[in-house]
Amino acid sequence: QAQKHKFCKMNIQVLPEHKLSSVAPLKQCNVEKKEVELILVKDQNGVQYTSSSIIPTPSPRAGPPGSSDEERETWGKKIDFLLSVIGFAVDLANVWRFPYLCYKNGGGAFLIPYILFLVIAGMPLFYMELALGQYNREGAATVWKICPIFKGVGYTVILIALYVGFYYNVIIAWSLHYLFSSMTAELPWLNCGNRWNSENCTDPKNINGSLLGNGTSYAKYKITPAAEYYERGVLHLHESKGIQDLGLPRWELSLCLVVVVFILYFSLWKGVKSSGKVVYITATMPYVVLFVLLIRGITLPGAMDGIRAYLHIDFQQLNNPKVWIDAATQIFYSLGAGFGVLIAFASYNKFDNNCYRDALLTSTVNCVTSFFSGFAIFSVLGYMAYKHGVKIEDVATEGAGLVFIIYPEAISTLPGSTFWAIVFFIMLLTLGIDSSMGGMEAVITGLTDDFKILKRNRKIFTFITAFGTFLVALLCITNGGIYVLTLLDNFAAGTSILFGVLIEAIGVSWFYGVDRFSEDIERMMGFKPGLYWRLCWKFVSPAFLLFVVIASIVTSTGLRYDEYIFPQWSNIVGWGIAMSSMAFVPCYAIYKFFSMPGTFKQRIAYCITPEHEHHRVAEGDVRQFKVRAHLCVCLTANYKLHKKHSHCDSDTQ
Repeated sequence: QAQKHKFCKMNIQVLPEHKLSSVAPLKQCNVEKKEVELILVKDQNGVQYTSSSIIPTPSPRAGPPGSSDEERETWGKKIDFLLSVIGFAVDLANVWRFPYLCYKNGGGAFLIPYILFLVIAGMPLFYMELALGQYNREGAATVWKICPIFKGVGYTVILIALYVGFYYNVIIAWSLHYLFSSMTAELPWLNCGNRWNSENCTDPKNINGSLLGNGTSYAKYKITPAAEYYERGVLHLHESKGIQDLGLPRWELSLCLVVVVFILYFSLWKGVKSSGKVVYITATMPYVVLFVLLIRGITLPGAMDGIRAYLHIDFQQLNNPKVWIDAATQIFYSLGAGFGVLIAFASYNKFDNNCYRDALLTSTVNCVTSFFSGFAIFSVLGYMAYKHGVKIEDVATEGAGLVFIIYPEAISTLPGSTFWAIVFFIMLLTLGIDSSMGGMEAVITGLTDDFKILKRNRKIFTFITAFGTFLVALLCITNGGIYVLTLLDNFAAGTSILFGVLIEAIGVSWFYGVDRFSEDIERMMGFKPGLYWRLCWKFVSPAFLLFVVIASIVTSTGLRYDEYIFPQWSNIVGWGIAMSSMAFVPCYAIYKFFSMPGTFKQRIAYCITPEHEHHRVAEGDVRQFKVRAHLCVCLTANYKLHKKHSHCDSDTQ
């Protein structure tokens, strides 16, 4: 330190108890801002003296106390990080779920609970995860060196991200299959008479409001060419009797899945240096396509009726608790907190990056994108309703039925339908790819940071992870694969991810401590979070998550896909999958407790004290316990020693 910094000498005289210590004033010198820990000790012989030590302040490059000396990889440019976060958060759900939720839950009125939950819970959680990853510069598991007993939460979210990859890649493979199928003069889902069509296939031109009748909506009409192409031509669902009758993987979808896995592997094998460049295309392309589709959509007849239906305001819907539950769950899943992705991405930031600004920007962009996509979707739904002489509610739907049946059918009736189909499925492909990249990066970063042998062999481990997701995903591209996909979609990242984020919020806010977390943020950015953020982290966000967890359990019902009701054993398997990830939280906590030395109280102290402060536990100084030693009182003073020439004043002495 003497070679690096120029410090002044401080003279301390040891005097009897009844006299005061005199401290010579600082000589004129230039010093950097440091934290000084003063320990006042009263000895038995009545002599009082002081001992001082410099607490090392982490430099922007060095990271927090206790961090590894190994230089961590960082993003090539700041825009790489921003596009990666936006690309992960803006996914298929922004297009196929939010617009429908907004429409059915009161239109513009739905934005009230949606924005409320965004401000009081979504943004604080988003900010918390970015700050947590950036300060500690670790993945989802090893980031819990700040409170070791919660490391099981890291394994929980890593496993959930892996589960999601099993079936999410299949949806991307469907998009790729549709993209290849669109490269024809006539789209294959335009007419009946193809080898996959049934005898009941009905030309859409012959379907109108009077033909439907009996309260059947057009969106549920399964004998249109578009519906039959999806369920019979792509999924081959008619060849399966249920989840117990899967059959073999379809070779066409298998090839598409191979392409998807290779894209993911070559995007991630070199870390953020490679993935940060891929998102320049995958994160920006959806916005270009959405804008083009919106311009085309509003020129169609009936488009304004669809947009009016999307924006209609029904405040009576706010009296329905289901609306508030939908808003809470949508804002949570839309932002993507809890999957370990935000922590992983932020861990590659420079230590002094302004993640506060990043959190506000990216979460806002995500939610605005959801709202904006509704115009592109409902302008086309208005056109469909006009074309068939039905109400908007008869064609409005969500999920795969929207993007693989209704929207493609509408596109097939437009001039230049091949072009519009190719553009639309490129958008779906890019929406899915960068979100899947984020989930896989969370798995890879989380485990390579924990096991150094994996970090040394990142390329091999990335290949093993990608290939492993491919093997499991084969179950989802069999004749009955849609049933496996539905089961995973409901249980792999349902209640379990909500539970994981709830424990994460409690661990950071109540065990590590909001005050200490705020100090960490101040070390990075030079300012502490305001009172609003600290209150949200301490009380509002955990309460919000607890509300969503309870709501998801109370509102859960038996599995079903359209008219097919899953057997009871499949629900048991689903809950087994959910519990397999949640079990890491209590199991690791128990393991950590019994692996620690000392008494019961010391073991608890080791479990909840940051690893770089474990030496204090042996000394009986546990910040969380607020332990007062018998003969020692520790005082920490933050002296701002400016670079200007100055003398100690009386208060400082």
